[in-house]
Amino acid sequence: MPLPDNSRDEAIKSLDKRADALAARTAQPTPDYGSKAHGYGMRLMGMLFGGVFVGIGFGAVVDVLTHTAPWGMVIGVLAGFGVSIWMAVRTAARMSAEAASEWGPVQDLPLDDEDD
Repeated sequence: MPLPDNSRDEAIKSLDKRADALAARTAQPTPDYGSKAHGYGMRLMGMLFGGVFVGIGFGAVVDVLTHTAPWGMVIGVLAGFGVSIWMAVRTAARMSAEAASEWGPVQDLPLDDEDD
């Protein structure tokens, strides 16, 4: 004796719901790398510009105190640039280690099927 169509449709709907629930439980969410990476980039940029500006400031103070017009600023800019590069590299290594411990190894993003 064949089953009525209503019970088949209800069974299919029930199976679909259970399959969707299983997929939702087993799917691993993709971590949001964007906002934290943006913050890391802005922090590194601030270090680079800050080092140069602090070097200009110290060079200007040295120029005023010792009356060696452009040379204090030139040496201050170069020293500030060198220190800011050193700090940026050191901080980038620390940020990279922190991100690797928090997020694990880098994973590819899922494929976007809408573009096909």
